[in-house]
Amino acid sequence: MRAWGERIRRADPRWQDLGLTLLVQVATTIPFVVPRDPQDSPATWTAYLLMTLGNVPLVWRRQAPVAAIFGMVAAGSLYTLALDGPGQPLPYAPLVGVYTMALLCPARVRVAMGVTLTGLILASVALNTGTAKELLFALFVFAAAYALGRLQYTRQAYTVAVEARAAELERANRIEAEQAAARERARIAREMHDILSHAVSIMIVQAEAGPVAVRRAPERAEAAFDAIAETGRDAMAQLRTMLGVLRTDRAQEVAPRSPQPGIAELPLLLERVRCSGPQVSYERTGAVRVLPAALEATVHRVVQEALTNAVKHSGASNVSVRLEYGPGALTVTVTDDGQGPGTGSGTGPGAVPGSGAGGPSGGHGLIGIRERAAAHGGTAEFGPGPGGLGFSVRVVLVTSPLEVGR
Repeated sequence: MRAWGERIRRADPRWQDLGLTLLVQVATTIPFVVPRDPQDSPATWTAYLLMTLGNVPLVWRRQAPVAAIFGMVAAGSLYTLALDGPGQPLPYAPLVGVYTMALLCPARVRVAMGVTLTGLILASVALNTGTAKELLFALFVFAAAYALGRLQYTRQAYTVAVEARAAELERANRIEAEQAAARERARIAREMHDILSHAVSIMIVQAEAGPVAVRRAPERAEAAFDAIAETGRDAMAQLRTMLGVLRTDRAQEVAPRSPQPGIAELPLLLERVRCSGPQVSYERTGAVRVLPAALEATVHRVVQEALTNAVKHSGASNVSVRLEYGPGALTVTVTDDGQGPGTGSGTGPGAVPGSGAGGPSGGHGLIGIRERAAAHGGTAEFGPGPGGLGFSVRVVLVTSPLEVGR
């Protein structure tokens, strides 16, 4: 039954109205076919055809509800006054017409039709029995038909509002998913930039120094080649960890789940940089403590990018890395004595140093540092080092969750 009801609701409205008209026709036919008292009005074909004529306007009840009602009333009045055929228990067609009018017509039409129909009901009752019982019954059934039409209107409006809300939520969820995917792509791109830029920079510096070291200090050449191999292996391990989770085509292969490098891995990072030439100092001050893994990973990437810029772009011979643990923040400062990450056209109040032609990689890296700092409610500053010499990267990261977003 439920399936049939669903099919009827989804059918063309014209077929629905035709089916309803046939159903009313069947109901109004019953008084013509059941056994009748000889004292009652005769059931003639003329009366039956006129009664059928009063049901036909139901076919157009949606297109012209007011005209359909007047057509039914006219046919019914002619049936009662001229022929006086078999009576009906209820005025089926006019009740359906009032229901449709209440459902589809605007307020001014409903008010006008309500006044008109009330007058017609009073006249019909006066011409029939003239009793209060008939009048109250007629007013009740037509008022009930009108109330059902308004209830259906409210239900349809509520359904439309719910569907519109659901569609809006679906669009919002789709947009949020697209934005989340874009943020994730940006995060992966930033991670890959940091890993590859650092590793390749160190490997290039070591490879360029290798031939010289082979001729002058073979032991240093061996250390340089070891540093190249170690840097490559470390970069491959980090890339495998980061990108392995994205592989969905081989469910049987389990991606590595090693944590992202944090502050504890900084000494190893600094040692690899020392092998490439510059002297790197490392200092931690304040209340040194364990920080959340995401924050420590950010510290590692910030220091890694700053060291990459110092090795690749500035030609520094001395680099200082300093972590200052404050009550609610951690300040990371990386200073070198080189020439900065680039000397291109990236100047001006809002420019990122190194974003011009002379240092495109440094520019993207510094932008990544700023984005990492903002993700933890912090700030990033870039500029000349002490006394206007070298280059300095200073990043403040909020360590207290209560301070983020203030």
